[in-house]
Amino acid sequence: MVQRYKRFLWMEMFFLFVLGPVMLLFDIYPVVKIVSVLVGLSYVVVLIFKSRKRIRETKKRPNWQKFWRSTGLKFSLIALGSIIGLSLYQPDLLFKIVREKPWVWVSILFVYSIVSVYPQEVLYRVFFFSRYEILFSNKRLLLFINAFLFSLAHIIFLNVFVLLVTFVGGLLFAYTYHHTRSTSMVFLEHTIYGYWIFTVGMGGLLGFPT
Repeated sequence: MVQRYKRFLWMEMFFLFVLGPVMLLFDIYPVVKIVSVLVGLSYVVVLIFKSRKRIRETKKRPNWQKFWRSTGLKFSLIALGSIIGLSLYQPDLLFKIVREKPWVWVSILFVYSIVSVYPQEVLYRVFFFSRYEILFSNKRLLLFINAFLFSLAHIIFLNVFVLLVTFVGGLLFAYTYHHTRSTSMVFLEHTIYGYWIFTVGMGGLLGFPT
């Protein structure tokens, strides 16, 4: 019975997190894609609602001091690396959105965090960990698979660099959620890194306005 349930979970994961994103690449009717995405999201919402008690029970007391110290260090490295990289390869993009469209830069923070980041973290961290963690005895493999699937969700951009960036981001977010079980913390971390990518001039790669 347990093995049958685990096989079902593996198939479910495949349909939701592999077939779903890959399907968007195919040349099929847009209405089919839209309906498929809506059905998948509705299914996830129902499962989250049914398991909300178990999700609450896994939460830990947040250590905000440790979180900000860790996030600050990681952000410093990301900021330094991205500035150096753009300065060397595409200096014209460096802080372009801030210089040329400051109002867009300010307004996108609220849209990005609510419309994009929060749903992603609920789906790829809260739902994924509560639903599929039992499939992995090796927690490092759990984090790797989560990051890989998060990266796969960005395959629609057809850009290897985007897949690499989102994979690294996925590892960071998966690690944070796995150790804190805090939606608020992983949401803030994702927002900070994502908004920086937009600010420094790399937003066009991830579908931000430029």
